[in-house]
Amino acid sequence: MVHELALSTDAIAAADTPAAWRGWMAHLFDGLDSDVYGDPTFQARLRSARLGELVVTHLEADRHRVQRGARQAGTGGYVKIVAPWQGVATVEQHGRQVQVGPGGWAIYDTTCGYEVTNPGRSEHLIIMLPKARLAQGGFALAPLMGRQVGGEQGVGRLALDTMRAAARELAHLSAPAAHATSTMVTDLVRLSLETLAGHTETTQVNERHARIQGFVERHLRDPGLNLDTIAQALGCSKRQLHAAWRGQRRTLAQDIQHRRLQACMHDLADPTLAGLTITDIAFSWGFNASEHFSRVFREHAGMSPSAFRQTARQRPPRAGR
Repeated sequence: MVHELALSTDAIAAADTPAAWRGWMAHLFDGLDSDVYGDPTFQARLRSARLGELVVTHLEADRHRVQRGARQAGTGGYVKIVAPWQGVATVEQHGRQVQVGPGGWAIYDTTCGYEVTNPGRSEHLIIMLPKARLAQGGFALAPLMGRQVGGEQGVGRLALDTMRAAARELAHLSAPAAHATSTMVTDLVRLSLETLAGHTETTQVNERHARIQGFVERHLRDPGLNLDTIAQALGCSKRQLHAAWRGQRRTLAQDIQHRRLQACMHDLADPTLAGLTITDIAFSWGFNASEHFSRVFREHAGMSPSAFRQTARQRPPRAGR
């Protein structure tokens, strides 16, 4: 049978409960810091047990928050899940913040700094899983920490239901059953993270694509605009630039040149810019070599820049609508 540790403030003097709580958190969770918002009394109950490789805790407590500084990172090598039955929990890690309530669950890394705030009375399921098991095969966990993983539908909901069922049946599981259940929960959490990683990667690619487009539009006239300068300005690699542009009709470099040529064609056809030379216009749009501009313009427009300008001047003006 699974052995449970049960702790309660019921038999502790009211004035001593905040200190007792802080001691429990430090003992159970590898030196974790906690406070109760300065409240003079504090009520809490918790049950904690090992389930195979997992540590499962059912916690009922007044408002509180827990914190682990970056320099106080835990040494146990666990990630932690908080899944509220009642109340809400706000998880902060890696510059991200997510609030999770009943029906959802969030995940964070105990080997890095984090903070979890519980602003009201709460009842939470807390599960600790070995980080190495989730990171097998080089799976990148860091981008997924400090996020809500799921719970509303799909595999995230299946993982949540399984975690809750395992917590309810702790006292009735044999050692082999506990180990099998631990493996099942871990596999479902890993699958949930893989699903989230796919959504996260797609979102990040779309966001990066939009940022690249905006940067190119703002710097199209800059002759120094190229993949190296874009990557440096946006804090990403050239590989990520190519990934964000995958599936487009042109590569990013081709798209920059296409936009510049289209802008030059517009200006060459503009009678108000007749006083500018072809070189003036080309250089104003980021080209810095006349021969190169003439060659790529001919490939793009089917004629030389001078012939295009002459043809555009001979066209009758468009009638207004």
